[in-house]
Amino acid sequence: MTDVSHIQRTTSLDSLNRDSAPADIRGDAVFDDDEPLPEPKNAPGAAKGRPAPWMWQGKMPDAFWKAATIFSFAINLVLVVAVLGLGLLVFQIKAAIAQPLLGGLHNSFVEMDAAHIVTTIHVADTIHVNDTIHVNDTIPVVFDLPISTNTTVTLNHDTSIPNTTVYLNGLPVPTNIVLPAGTPLDINLNLTVPVSKVVPVVLDVPIALNVPVNLTVPVDIPLNQTELHAPFTGLANLIGPYDSLLASTPSSWAELFRSK
Repeated sequence: MTDVSHIQRTTSLDSLNRDSAPADIRGDAVFDDDEPLPEPKNAPGAAKGRPAPWMWQGKMPDAFWKAATIFSFAINLVLVVAVLGLGLLVFQIKAAIAQPLLGGLHNSFVEMDAAHIVTTIHVADTIHVNDTIHVNDTIPVVFDLPISTNTTVTLNHDTSIPNTTVYLNGLPVPTNIVLPAGTPLDINLNLTVPVSKVVPVVLDVPIALNVPVNLTVPVDIPLNQTELHAPFTGLANLIGPYDSLLASTPSSWAELFRSK
């Protein structure tokens, strides 16, 4: 026979746990005395081995979306930190390596193209000259030739000397004298002869000389007027666009946000 107190206790437990789980109802309203009493689902022993109530709450989709939200938040936080760190690294690389390298190369090529080679060359040597100079020219000769000398002249025809006084035995005798041709006469020649003549000169002049050379030669060579102008200009034009592009990019987060 069924115990009335046992039935009442079972009924009260079922009423307490009706929200969490239905009572074990058999087809009959009468329960066996030997069957153990069901434990409430919210009992402390039933919670072991299950997820926390805030995580699980008996609903699988809600738990999945909460876990996915937390995981997505964590991944986004890691990505934001990684982007910030990568941005700082990029700014440091630009400031320490990229900009000095490209800017320095571009400025160096521009300055090298505009540079000058300025120096002084000291020359101390001996030049050996062994040659023949052919001269074919005319030389104008214009000068006055003074002549003052004693000489003997010969008459080439009979020469008359009228009104001549001849001394015979100490007595002067006026007479006319005729000097026959071929008579030698000792005279003193004193005169100036003007000379004006063009003299042709045709000759070969052999030359064998040692010419000492000792001098200082200043040198100033602009590189943009040499064959180095083309490669310097080409390299500067090659690196210039990259240098300008790098200079236009921000160097910090502050510049990045200000540019926007």
